[in-house]
Amino acid sequence: MVDAHTTEEIALKVREGMEMERDLSNLEGSAWHTGDGVSTDLIAPGRYFDLRSDIVKLAEHTLEDADLVTTDEDFMEAMEPGDFVLGGENFGQGSSREHAPAIIEMAGVSAVIAESVARIFYRNCVNVGLPIITCDTSQFDEGDELQVDLIEGEIHDKTKDLTVEIDPLPDVMMTILEDGGLKPHVEEHRELKVE
Repeated sequence: MVDAHTTEEIALKVREGMEMERDLSNLEGSAWHTGDGVSTDLIAPGRYFDLRSDIVKLAEHTLEDADLVTTDEDFMEAMEPGDFVLGGENFGQGSSREHAPAIIEMAGVSAVIAESVARIFYRNCVNVGLPIITCDTSQFDEGDELQVDLIEGEIHDKTKDLTVEIDPLPDVMMTILEDGGLKPHVEEHRELKVE
């Protein structure tokens, strides 16, 4: 059970995460492994269904039901704003609600990096402004310090001095991420004309 002091620390992390600016050419933080088959219900626990209208409060419970690979701590206790969530196969499977990627983004996670990602979760990440990367995550250990450059398409594991090339995101998705998500993107480009 999380005590009141820890709850206050987690709430502070969420506030810091919400204010965090993302430089898509230089995302830095520690890696936190969650394993295979992490569903949106593990990301945004169903028992907090009543918090859907208070997404900031819901963000305090990000990945609360997902097991981290090498620690017994809850994700929100262990992570710091700027860190990375690493997943295995089919990360974000399950329901299509945007709450799951939204609370990861609000918690201050720099990006989700997974072996494979459920299609709707992938798109919802971009929509809420959360970078999403697919690559072999087995080469990174929990706690490794990572530096991600989405512009150049690489992840540098500073702990292991290992650089991994990643597939670049399509230009339109990069633009949406640079604008902070789909809603700010549409507001920024109201006069957008499709040719």
